[in-house]
Amino acid sequence: MKKDNCTAMLVGKDASIDGSTMIARDEDGYGGINEKLFVVNPARHYDEDYVSKYNGFKMHLEGDGCKWTAAPTADDSEGRWDEQGINEYNVAMSATETEATNARCLGHDPLVKDGINEDSMVYITLPFVKTAREGVLRLGRLIEKYGTGESNGIAFSDNKEVWYLETGAGHQWVAARVPDDSYAICPNIMVIQHVDFDDPDNFMYSEGIQEFVAKNHLNNSTDGSFSFRDIFGTKDEADAFYNTPRTWYGQKLFNPSIEQDPTSQEMPFTRVPEKKISVEDVQKFLTSHYNGTPYDPMDTFSSGSEKEQKMFRSIALDRNQESSILQIRNDVPAAMAGIQWINMGFYAYSPYVPFYTNIEDTPLNYKVAEHTVDPDSSAYWLYKTLQVLVEPRYHQYIYEVNAYRDDCQSYAVGRVDEIDAKVKDLEGTELIKYLTNANDQTAGVITKKTKNLMSNLVREALNSSKYQFERGDNL
Repeated sequence: MKKDNCTAMLVGKDASIDGSTMIARDEDGYGGINEKLFVVNPARHYDEDYVSKYNGFKMHLEGDGCKWTAAPTADDSEGRWDEQGINEYNVAMSATETEATNARCLGHDPLVKDGINEDSMVYITLPFVKTAREGVLRLGRLIEKYGTGESNGIAFSDNKEVWYLETGAGHQWVAARVPDDSYAICPNIMVIQHVDFDDPDNFMYSEGIQEFVAKNHLNNSTDGSFSFRDIFGTKDEADAFYNTPRTWYGQKLFNPSIEQDPTSQEMPFTRVPEKKISVEDVQKFLTSHYNGTPYDPMDTFSSGSEKEQKMFRSIALDRNQESSILQIRNDVPAAMAGIQWINMGFYAYSPYVPFYTNIEDTPLNYKVAEHTVDPDSSAYWLYKTLQVLVEPRYHQYIYEVNAYRDDCQSYAVGRVDEIDAKVKDLEGTELIKYLTNANDQTAGVITKKTKNLMSNLVREALNSSKYQFERGDNL
C-alpha cells in the first residue's frame, strides 16, 4: 500500500509570534521520488461521480466549490493526492499524517478497502467549507458514511481555530481543537488523548463512538476517562523509535526546560511554548534531523555513537518530497491573509518559498514535474537535484547551504512585507492578478539563487575531486 510517512506541526494564534494560525506538514513519500506540483483549482460547480484511481472509492460530489490551492502528485494515474492547501475562505487543510489503529479495534470495525483515503480527502472537502470547524464535520461525516481504508490524522485551520482530526478503525473518529496558546507535534502515531464529550467547543467525534467503545470493552481506563490514543492507538516498540522521538525533539525545541524520554509514549498532545513561535521556528523543526543531539544521523555537532545516530527516524530524510506551512494571518486583510510556504526536495537543503493563495495561477516551474529529471523547467526536480549534489559532500557544503537558506528566508520575509505594502489598496481581480504575478517573481528570484548555489557546488566538487594526478605525485 502506498503511504506517506509524514511529520506535522500545528500552532494556535496566541502561540505564534504574529497572531497567525499555522498548520504545517512534511509530505514524505514511500520512496526517494514522488514528483510534486503546486497548483490552484478554480471555483466551479461540482456535479460528478468521483472515483478514486487509487482504491476505487466512489461518491457523488455535488455543490458549488470555491477556489483552492493544492500540492498534488504530478502523475495522477494512482490518484490525486492533493495533500495540502488553502481555499478562498482562508480555510487550510493538510491530509494526512499516516497513523495506525490497534488490532483489537480493527477486529470490531475493520478498515474499508474502498473507503475515503488520503488521496481523496482534500478534493472532497476543501472546496466546500468556509471554516475549519466545517471542514472537520464534513470529512468526519463522510468517513462515518463511507468508511476509510487507513488510519490518519488530518489538520484544519482558519484565522481563529486549529483542529486535528484522527480516524480510528473503519468509521470512528475524533477531533480536538488545539488551544490558541499552544502547539502540537504530530508524527505517524495517534496523538489525541482525553476527549471531553461535553465540550463541543473543543471536541468533535463520530456518532456512536462512545457506544462502540463501551459495547466492545475497548476502554481500559480505571477512572472512566476516554483517551483516543490509548483506546485506538498502537503504542508498540516501533512507535517508540519511529514516531515519539520526533515529538520529543519538537517539544525539546519549544519547551527546552522540560526533560522527557525520546521513546516515551505519554508525551502530551499539546504544550504551551516557552516563547512565541515564528514561521522560521516551524521551518527549523520541519527540516531538522535531531540537530545538536547524539541522535543526529548527519553527525553534526554531536558526540553520538554510530548506533545512536541510526536509532531514531529523522524528520529530514531521503524520502522528503514536499513540505507546506499553511499560514493564515490576522494582521492583514482577509484577501491577502493566506500564505502557503512550500519547500521541495530534501528539506534540510531547500528553502521555503512564500506563495499567496488568493491567486489565479501558480508559477510555471511549480506546475511541471515529468518523470525525466529537468531542473530547468521543474521546481521539484531543481530541489531534488540540489539534494543529489549536497548529500555525498554534506560536511563540505552544509555551511554554504545554510547561508543560502538564510539568504532565501530573509528575501522571503522582506518580499512578503513588500507585497503587503503594495496591495493594501487593491481589491478583487486586480488584487488577485497582482498576487499571482508577485508569486511568479518570488519564485523566479529564489530559483535563480538556487541555480547559483548549485553552480558553485558543482565547481567546488570539480576542483576538489580525489581523482587528480599531477606530474611527480608518484615520487
